[in-house]
Amino acid sequence: MTKVIRGIVAYPVTPFSADGGIDDGAFRCVTENLLRSQPAAIAFLGSAGESAYLTEEEWRHGARLGVETVAGRVPVIVGIAELTTAAAVAKARYAREIGADMLMVIPVSYWKLTEAEIFDHYAAIAAATDLPIMAYNNPGTSGVDMSPEFLVRLVRELDTVRFIKESSGDLNRMHAIHKLSDGAIPFYNGANHMALEAIAAGASGWCTAAPNLLDDRPARLFDLVQAGDIVRARALFYDILPVLRFIVVGGLPTTVKAGLALRGLPAGAPRPPLKPLVEADRQKLAEFLAALRVEPAAA
Repeated sequence: MTKVIRGIVAYPVTPFSADGGIDDGAFRCVTENLLRSQPAAIAFLGSAGESAYLTEEEWRHGARLGVETVAGRVPVIVGIAELTTAAAVAKARYAREIGADMLMVIPVSYWKLTEAEIFDHYAAIAAATDLPIMAYNNPGTSGVDMSPEFLVRLVRELDTVRFIKESSGDLNRMHAIHKLSDGAIPFYNGANHMALEAIAAGASGWCTAAPNLLDDRPARLFDLVQAGDIVRARALFYDILPVLRFIVVGGLPTTVKAGLALRGLPAGAPRPPLKPLVEADRQKLAEFLAALRVEPAAA
């Protein structure tokens, strides 16, 4: 049985150098900064990591660099978001080859996918490797919306699909997953603005890029809720909520990279068509971080 990850699943950005390629040195620094934030795991090549904008070679390089940098200190999750099943299977096999601990798989659609097509997509990936899989629902970015009933079915019928990440922002779906599975299926919150409610509702963890800018505050929030200290948890949550909302509304790669630069840890610009944060918004983010007394990041 795969050990359940409990706590913060932290998401790094993918730093780019001035010539546009992946900056290996900055990549390692960003990862080390996240490791100091007390994460339960680190998930590379998700939305914050600009995986949709990477070439195949860059994706493989980033995955390998992430595994090598973490070096077993926490579990490494590798994100897979592909239009075709064949491409997703190839990446799953590569993640297994380089020593990743888990896959986070989100189906992506151009044509609207049926549940049968989505199920077969996951089944093919599950058959290709023995790595545990987190089924990831994020209709806002993928164009695919999986119901709680279907997500629970994936876990029940596919042996290596063992976890669910729900990012629709609908707390009722998390309650439904919990009820449908009698609490047996670990689920993870992927919506920053509802982290407090989701953890209180029984989420095993919170998947977020916020530790890049907020250090161990997200981890402390999770621990406070787990300890039943809701008063202190609520106070901490509302302290950090402006940053949580800001980085999502402004786009994770754009805002997190701007915030890391403000903290003295440059991660380059986001890859076009994404643009760097405009000055007015950069100043707003600086004010949020100053109000929280966020320290400069150690390189």
